Amino acid sequence: MRNVLFVCLGNICRSPTAEGVFQHMLEQTGLTSRIRVDSAGTGAWHVGKAPDSRAQKAAYERGYRLSHLKARQVAVADFDKFDLILAMDRSNMDDLLEMCPPDKQNKIRLFMDFAENRRFPEVPDPYYAGSKGFELVLDLVEDASKGLLNYLQVNIAGRAATD
Repeated sequence: MRNVLFVCLGNICRSPTAEGVFQHMLEQTGLTSRIRVDSAGTGAWHVGKAPDSRAQKAAYERGYRLSHLKARQVAVADFDKFDLILAMDRSNMDDLLEMCPPDKQNKIRLFMDFAENRRFPEVPDPYYAGSKGFELVLDLVEDASKGLLNYLQVNIAGRAATD
């Protein structure tokens, strides 16, 4: 079992979108028993709240469901629990590195490092960008999720061969 955590600032826009999209891809490929996903925020402002309604609407229009998700803040235990901790942008990555024990920092990466089309190095925060910002987030998340899925499939297959 591989565990992946998606992280943004408040856990109401980008990271729950990534969680929902990637979970959908896992269901489509039959990998839900091999890969577990979650999302969290580096800040605590929205703990317990559902994803932003604009994120939910944009995701729903592409066939993804986010309404069941609830925001939470990154916990120290997450650095032990997750194999990959994927930050949506450099600022959140820096915050994660600051709170992470040094021996676990190799788990933290930028989500967009997995993108196949690397036109953006980060997933921009859509909160103040209107509906087009949420559409862009979905475009980027779908792209990076495909690359992440390929990476994990190779990684899981490689692990199975050596086990």
